[in-house]
Amino acid sequence: MKQHFTDNNSNKLILFFTGWGCDEYAFEHLSSECDVLIFYDYTDLNYNFDLSKYTEINLIAFSAGVFVGSVFKSDFEINKKLAISGNPYLFDNKLGLSDSILKIMSEITEENADEFVRNYLIKTDDEYKNFHCAKRTLESCKEELKSLKKLYVQEYSNIIDAYDFVLIGSDDPIFNIEEQKKYYKNRLKIVPNARHNMFYRVKTFEEIFEIAFIECPYEY
Repeated sequence: MKQHFTDNNSNKLILFFTGWGCDEYAFEHLSSECDVLIFYDYTDLNYNFDLSKYTEINLIAFSAGVFVGSVFKSDFEINKKLAISGNPYLFDNKLGLSDSILKIMSEITEENADEFVRNYLIKTDDEYKNFHCAKRTLESCKEELKSLKKLYVQEYSNIIDAYDFVLIGSDDPIFNIEEQKKYYKNRLKIVPNARHNMFYRVKTFEEIFEIAFIECPYEY
């Protein structure tokens, strides 16, 4: 997988596993007081980064990154683990991406990509106005999807669901919300009026944790 590091001269780190088709540019509007290490383009699970200097590491996993984060191997303790819009069992027809959603993803073109964003990822006009496209080709995204399917088969027995809390948009059309409720139970919080990508309603990584860990009650 590829990685992008933002050095904010902090002794705390946010590990961010992005979703399919993403890169650092898709989240460049988010700031943080912590250092931030972004993982994306999951053609493999290799990374090259020294985590040993940090006194606190917190993890955010989004969409397909929820699976990758569940098989992430690290010798260092992670303090908080937050999953957003996803499930560790990424290619399970109920819990993960259904056959119909995979078909839609495989049929994305340059001509209909914007329509996919508007109908599946973003809910409000303000979110759409602030949306940042990843600077990747469709070909690289489709190759990544093939790699994710292979990695899922290879790593299936290593999946460990250790997420503390989970956020799912009330109008997420990509993952089956009722199945997420059954699976995650009281770890799940439904975010009102949100589709799959809710990052464009916040400006910092810290705000994402506030939604998950501070605002109550949790709805499931």
